Amino acid sequence: MCFDPHDRPPIPPMAGGAHDHRSFELASTDGTPVRAFEALAGDGSSRAAILILPDARGLHAYYEELALRFAESGVDALAIDYFARTAGTGDRPDDFPYAEHLRQTRWQHLSADISAGAARLDETAPGRALFSIGFCFGGRLAFLAATWRRPRFAGSIGFYGVPVGPHRFGDTPAPADLAADMHGAILGLFGGADQSIPESSVAQFDRALADARVPHELHTYPGAPHSFFDRKATEFAAESADAWRRVQAFIGERSPAGTPG
Repeated sequence: MCFDPHDRPPIPPMAGGAHDHRSFELASTDGTPVRAFEALAGDGSSRAAILILPDARGLHAYYEELALRFAESGVDALAIDYFARTAGTGDRPDDFPYAEHLRQTRWQHLSADISAGAARLDETAPGRALFSIGFCFGGRLAFLAATWRRPRFAGSIGFYGVPVGPHRFGDTPAPADLAADMHGAILGLFGGADQSIPESSVAQFDRALADARVPHELHTYPGAPHSFFDRKATEFAAESADAWRRVQAFIGERSPAGTPG
């Protein structure tokens, strides 16, 4: 199950981590206004930027807080929504019927929105390393973002994104099928008890990336469920802390000035 509106990322705020942030409407490459949230490192010295691709519920407070945590660590962040074409860009109640809107998403439109988000990050400070990160539905999209050529992502990070086969919502292609088109590096983080992504699926993705010679790290946390990266999931606090460490190291190793922050 995806994060609910009251879940939050298990990352403590950084004391003194100044940053600017705002909600706004981003123009997709097809002209559609898309809901977005931007958080910038306060001193303007960011050497990396990251595009945050939410779970099936779209942009909600979990991802706004995650963007702030990235900004505090020295990484500019932009989180985008998926449902502008069917639900508009206004505030949504906790019982927002995301599933009916998710079924109406199309890869053509998702690609346009992801491209617009990546272009904004690239244009605001050219030369920085650009990354994508996504969760669940967004994890699959983050893997697919590795196929972008302009701008190219230095790395793509997916938390429990289904990497193989058709998706039960929408028409997104399978990341494993497009491994030969990927650039940069891949970091995949999975839960060993996640029934939606069995070990065989991770192994198939691993083989596809290896055959395509894509640098990658796929890590599975034994016993962890889908959506384990949640402040409320205290029994998986160690796994969450390790996952955040891996994300930070992955970004730092591929950024011009080394580890962010």
